[in-house]
Amino acid sequence: MLELAILGLLQESPMHGYELRKELATKLGTIRAAISYGTLYPTLKRLQTAGWIGEAESADSEIIPPLTSKRGRVVYKITAEGKERFAELLAQAGPETYDDAGFGVHFAFFSRTDRATRLRILEGRRRRIEERREGLREVLARASDRLDAYTLELQRHGLDACEREVRWLEELITNERSGKSPATATNLKTGTSPAGETPLEHPGPHQDRPQ
Repeated sequence: MLELAILGLLQESPMHGYELRKELATKLGTIRAAISYGTLYPTLKRLQTAGWIGEAESADSEIIPPLTSKRGRVVYKITAEGKERFAELLAQAGPETYDDAGFGVHFAFFSRTDRATRLRILEGRRRRIEERREGLREVLARASDRLDAYTLELQRHGLDACEREVRWLEELITNERSGKSPATATNLKTGTSPAGETPLEHPGPHQDRPQ
């Protein structure tokens, strides 16, 4: 999934390794913890070896902190082959795109994904969370009397998070099928959906998940 995120960011513009680290955190938001930054530079090296990215001429060095390592100062750019690889990854909609990390990275690039693929991923994610929800319901039904108060509360919290995400996914799926986009940033700031309704509260792809 780090491969997809890097290629997607380099599609926008060439970046230093330092910039990539910052943009990954910004782009992926709450799911960035699912990506180990210890794998960033080895992944960049692998993408270079594959011919999907290359080194570009150095850009403005003022944005780089003085103590940044040499490899953090290298400017990377995507190649024509890398753009083809990005398109291939973007079109994937298998089970790996339903899991937390996979779904989050793909969702971050939904604006560049075709609607049919977005729908397959959203529907797959919904099934995955519904399975998780049913598992938590079963635990609560069978073992609630054996759980201490805090463990029981944690299970309830996880169940609530699943239920909210299912509602969120159902709203997204409905919008996709009708050709609508999610609420704009302006709508979200004012607390209204495009139709003027209060949007459903949801935890986002990777918040409040039971471990």
